[in-house]
Amino acid sequence: MISMYKKYVKILKDHAIIITSPRLDILKFLDEHHTHPDVEEIYTSLKKKHPSLSRTTVYNSLEILKKNKIIQSLTISGSELRYDIKEGLHHHFLCKHCGRIFDISITCPNMNRTVAGGHHVEEVQGYFKGICKKCQTKEKERRNNG
Repeated sequence: MISMYKKYVKILKDHAIIITSPRLDILKFLDEHHTHPDVEEIYTSLKKKHPSLSRTTVYNSLEILKKNKIIQSLTISGSELRYDIKEGLHHHFLCKHCGRIFDISITCPNMNRTVAGGHHVEEVQGYFKGICKKCQTKEKERRNNG
C-alpha cells in the first residue's frame, strides 16, 4: 500500500507539504481520473474509503496543492471549479452536450513572444467549447435513424 503512494509522498516532500492521508488520496485520485472533477466528485469518491473525511478537508487540501502549483483549477464551465493534476502547459475542451472536459495538447502560439518580452509564465488557460466527436457521432446517428 505504501509503495502505491510513493510517488505522491515524494511530490508532497519536494514541496515541503505535510503528508496526510487525504492529500495523498486526492493526488492519487486526480492522477488516475483525468476527468477534471469538481470538489463534490472528489469528496464523494474519497468518502467511501475515509468515512470521517469532511468537505472542508478536501477544499483545504486542494487549495494547498493548488497554491504549491501541484494541481490547477479550471473555471471552464461557469463558476464551478474543476481540478486537474498539472502535467505541463495544456489547454482544455468542454463538450457543451455531455459536459466532459478533455485535455488538448497544443502549444500556446503567444508563448514565445511573452517569454521574449521578459515575462515568466507560470500558467496558461486556454479553453475551447463545442461538441465532442462522440456527441457529434451520436447526434448524426440519431438524425439518420429518426
